[in-house]
Amino acid sequence: MPDTTAGLPLQAGLGAAPHEAPHKRSWLLPPDPSSVPEARRLARQQLTDWALEEQIEDTELLVSEVVTNALRHAWGPIRLTFCLSSRHGGLRCEIEDANPAEPLGRHADEHDEEGRGLHMLNLLTRCWGSDHTHAGKVVWFELRACAGPA
Repeated sequence: MPDTTAGLPLQAGLGAAPHEAPHKRSWLLPPDPSSVPEARRLARQQLTDWALEEQIEDTELLVSEVVTNALRHAWGPIRLTFCLSSRHGGLRCEIEDANPAEPLGRHADEHDEEGRGLHMLNLLTRCWGSDHTHAGKVVWFELRACAGPA
């Protein structure tokens, strides 16, 4: 089922009833620094396709942070997934990696270049968290979607 080629979609849509099925897209990204700008590009492209332009800036920033953390603290490919649920009125982004360890926040001083990712998740999302998977963990966040596909 999964295509392991970087940036190629793995899933598109679900077969449930329209009022229940979120729109869903997923990609597998290589464990390489080039995956960070690719994840931002995919976020911009997908949110544009779903008419969620007002969410692009925050989504790109958060995807960049979480994918960067996955590259720094995990190994192997990274799965990037976007789900849009008309039922819940929100955009959910998931970044899955092979490291089962929970994300840990740390205090960032004024001039630090690192340590602000979880703080940004707290500020910019409706909610966020992390869940264990059979292969590691998924870090997810949700934003309210103001528009989107009918």
